[in-house]
Amino acid sequence: MGTDNRKVRFGLWYDFRNPAQWRQPSDRLYGEILDQIAWAENHGFDDVWLSEHHFIDDGYLPSMLPAAAAIAARTKNIRIALGVLLMPFHNPVRLAEDIAVVDVISGGRFEFGAGVGYKVEEFEGFAVPFSERGARTNEALGIIRRLLDGETVTFKGKFFEVNRVKLSPEPIQRPHPPIWIGGFTPPALRRAARYGDGFTAPMANRGVYDGYVAELEKQGKPTSNIRFAGGFQWLIVSNDPEKTWNEAADHIIYQADNYMAWSEKAGQISNPAYLRNRDGLRKAGQFNVVDPETAIKMIREYISAVPVTHYYSWTLPPGLPPSWAQPHLELFASKVIPALNREGLA
Repeated sequence: MGTDNRKVRFGLWYDFRNPAQWRQPSDRLYGEILDQIAWAENHGFDDVWLSEHHFIDDGYLPSMLPAAAAIAARTKNIRIALGVLLMPFHNPVRLAEDIAVVDVISGGRFEFGAGVGYKVEEFEGFAVPFSERGARTNEALGIIRRLLDGETVTFKGKFFEVNRVKLSPEPIQRPHPPIWIGGFTPPALRRAARYGDGFTAPMANRGVYDGYVAELEKQGKPTSNIRFAGGFQWLIVSNDPEKTWNEAADHIIYQADNYMAWSEKAGQISNPAYLRNRDGLRKAGQFNVVDPETAIKMIREYISAVPVTHYYSWTLPPGLPPSWAQPHLELFASKVIPALNREGLA
């Protein structure tokens, strides 16, 4: 494997959830996550990814740009990526302004990420027709990209009208802060090739990667220096994996069954596989808690199969304090990242 000299970046991924049954003071939870990110950038982590949802009673992060600005103010080097913002619920001009301001605060470390969303209650809450989500996202992305590129934009489309708008302040990064597009479907891959600078999907496999490359080729876009982000949904490193698994299991079941219910209601899956209990979680095999050597092997094999440039996985099971994750991050930082760096994979 030493002949593979691709540079892979390692990222953390947070959603700031605070479920009622494990409720923590919100200000303490946010503060401790910010502390953890500030620690992480000095211990081998390159990126932090944020996730957005709305109207969820556990406080799932609904407002990504203020969180990104707070991270930017607390850090110096780590890059801050949205994985991903739900585009149908945002005004593209206001969003472009927020992107520019966060890029300025961060000194040019911000990376925008967008997706179409799928949670039914969000579309109801914002009074946005579910059927319009793809078209709205495409129209908004076209506006945002032009604004971030420094154009003076006048535009009248089906959903948005913009008259002689030019961003001020302008973002630091040129030609614009990187734009990630997320998703799992063929339209998402087309959208990424047309409007984005990279594609992100948790647990993305080689088929998704090849589909993205094919869309880039179809649209006449370059396929060298592809930016592709993915990773295991959960890969926690522990010196006592069984103990760590048991500490987090109920929190992972809570998260997984939430996502399953949202996807089922959206009609995205016809045969939902709810975990429901620890036996179900063990059988599903999606919550990996392993020793450092196993983690190195798993990531090496994943990166070999899927040529990701940005590796990330969830950092904090919903309801656990950041202090719970800290020893596992320290183990990842001290054992896993250096080993993969030495191999030339990272």
